[in-house]
Amino acid sequence: MTHQPLNVLFLCTHNSARSILAEALLNHIGGTRFKAYSAGSQPGTAPKPLALEVLKHAGVDTDGLRSKSWDDFAGEASPKMDLVITVCDNAAGETCPYWPGQPATAHWGYPDPSDVQGTPEQQREAFRHTMLAIKRRLELLIALPPEKLARTMLQDSARALAQAG
Repeated sequence: MTHQPLNVLFLCTHNSARSILAEALLNHIGGTRFKAYSAGSQPGTAPKPLALEVLKHAGVDTDGLRSKSWDDFAGEASPKMDLVITVCDNAAGETCPYWPGQPATAHWGYPDPSDVQGTPEQQREAFRHTMLAIKRRLELLIALPPEKLARTMLQDSARALAQAG
């Protein structure tokens, strides 16, 4: 019996750093159980170069990563999401579009590594730190038993992970 992957959409205002990191990481470590996407309310022109750099350095594929509007996922023809996770406080406070299928929602806030001032190495370290924090929480999501990922439990499970890591 084949199981459909759990579709997860990560949201951040500009879809250029945290949501991009989360999308790439979950697609890298989630196996066939998960399919990740990312989007933003005001997408930038491209992912932040440091986000792509730390992903590549960690051995994560960055091909095809791009900034996308959350409107791309709000239409009836869009992939149906099972879980929508905001990864920045700004996006969590915005009025989101209607998501077809009424997916579970959660907020996993992370500081914006793009806000870090300092040397190029300090900025790179901020992106690496954020990537590792996201990865720890994603590993907890992946480790959940199937019954915790069932539609009836998914929202509670995802929201509980906001307290982890």
